[in-house]
Amino acid sequence: MRLEFTKMHGLGNDFVVIDGIHQTVPTDAATLARLADRRRGIGCDQILIVEPPRAPGAEFRYRIFNADGGEVEQCGNGARCFARFVREKGLTDRDRFPVETLAGVIELRVRDDEQVEVDMGVPRLEPAEIPFEAPARAPRYALEVAGETLEVGAVSMGNPHAVLEVDDVDSAPVARLGPAIEHHPRFPRRTNVGFMQVVAPDHIRLRVHERGAGETEACGTGACAAMVIGRLWGRLDPEVTVSLPGGDLVISWAGEGTPVIMTGPAETVFEGSIEL
Repeated sequence: MRLEFTKMHGLGNDFVVIDGIHQTVPTDAATLARLADRRRGIGCDQILIVEPPRAPGAEFRYRIFNADGGEVEQCGNGARCFARFVREKGLTDRDRFPVETLAGVIELRVRDDEQVEVDMGVPRLEPAEIPFEAPARAPRYALEVAGETLEVGAVSMGNPHAVLEVDDVDSAPVARLGPAIEHHPRFPRRTNVGFMQVVAPDHIRLRVHERGAGETEACGTGACAAMVIGRLWGRLDPEVTVSLPGGDLVISWAGEGTPVIMTGPAETVFEGSIEL
C-alpha cells in the first residue's frame, strides 16, 4: 500500500504527519518504527496521525507515536504541527479548534502571524496522576540514579516529566542521566527528562531526553513541564522564554489550577509518499 505523508518540524523536533481520515494508516509498532527510521524509512522523532474524533466537542483525534512505535499521550511541538497540517490540507478552515488526545481534549489556535498557540491543559502534580511513585506530593523529590541522589520535580503535561536544575545545559549529563531517569522504576510508564538552566526569572535554557526518542532538538511538553516546576520552585515569572537547541518557545502559566499556554512555530519541510 502507498501512504501519503508530510514531513514537518517544530524548532527541529521533526514529525511525519499523516492524514488518517482519507487513507488507512497501519498503527502496528513495527511499521511505525520503520517509518521513523532515519536510514531505512522517512525519519522523524514522532509520527502524528489525524483521525476523526471520538470525544464530544473535538474536531479531530490527534494520535502520537514515538520513534520506537509506541503510542504516547501528548506532544506539544507536534500539536503545533498538527494545527498547521489540518489547515494546510483543508481539513478545517477554523483558526481555533479543539482536538482529542490520549491525555484529553486540548485547544489549538493558529495566529495571524502563523505562530501556533496551544492550550496544554492544567498540569497534574499529584504523584498518582503523573504517574510517579511517592508517598505524597512534594515540590522536590530525592531520586537515586546511577549511584547518586538527584533532586527532581515531577509533573504530567498529559505525559510524565522529570525536571532537574543544572548550572549549564551545555555540559549537562543528558546522555548519561536521561536514559537512567527515563527507565527509573519510580516512573512506571517511563518519563521524559528535562535539564533546566535558569538564566533569569523570564528565561530558561533547556535540553530534553524524550521517552522513546532520546534527546531531541525541542520538546513542547518538556518546555511546559520545566516552566511549571521552575514556577513551583519560586524561580520563574508567569511568562517565560524557553530556549531549546532548536529555538525558543514562550510558555505562560498563571499558577495552580490554570492551563499552561505554549506559543511557537511549526513548519512544513516536504511532502511525499512511501510504499509499505
